[in-house]
Amino acid sequence: MSDEKRKILVATTNPGKIAELRAMLSGDLQWLSLADFRDIPEIVEDGATFAENARKKALGYAGITGVWTIADDSGLVVDALDGAPGVKSARFSGDKQDDADSPKDSSGRTLIDHLNIVKVLELLKGVPQEQRTTRFVCRLCLASPEDVLLETGGTLEGLIIDKKIGDQGFGYDPIFFVPNLKKTVAQLTREEKNAISHRGNAIRKLKPLLDELLLDS
Repeated sequence: MSDEKRKILVATTNPGKIAELRAMLSGDLQWLSLADFRDIPEIVEDGATFAENARKKALGYAGITGVWTIADDSGLVVDALDGAPGVKSARFSGDKQDDADSPKDSSGRTLIDHLNIVKVLELLKGVPQEQRTTRFVCRLCLASPEDVLLETGGTLEGLIIDKKIGDQGFGYDPIFFVPNLKKTVAQLTREEKNAISHRGNAIRKLKPLLDELLLDS
């Protein structure tokens, strides 16, 4: 490989996801985000599974930009809701807004995050705590403009509580309770979250595979 740093595009506008990936896959890489490309068309996430959506985004954005691209699709799976919100997690309460433009509350959380949480809690009214089992699921895909290079996945098991606690993280973190830590994900520091999160688990699986791929490329 030449001395020039390998460019990798993180196919998201979500700053939380970008920060997690960059922190855990540091390496000698030049990280790009969708904000580094002007007028880039959106890849529609219409797959039936997290893996399909991650693959479609990675291949789509890599093809458009000519840059190796990491994409993820992740979300909340609630057993009592037959797996919902699932692949619709980001837009469960309606059309997903761009993270940079979405209105934010006093804690910096986007309005769409709040509305998604409200909908989940409303649907779970009357469901006993022990039946509120849930998991965060993440599927990661790294693709070149020509082909899928790597795919990994990770999960985090927990329970849905009936009110928001904590002001860290994003998405459904404030209502996702991790029993062994006795905290919601929104009460964890970034380092604590990365150590256990679904995305963190997927990234840890990806890192040695990516390191090997970079040596060979």
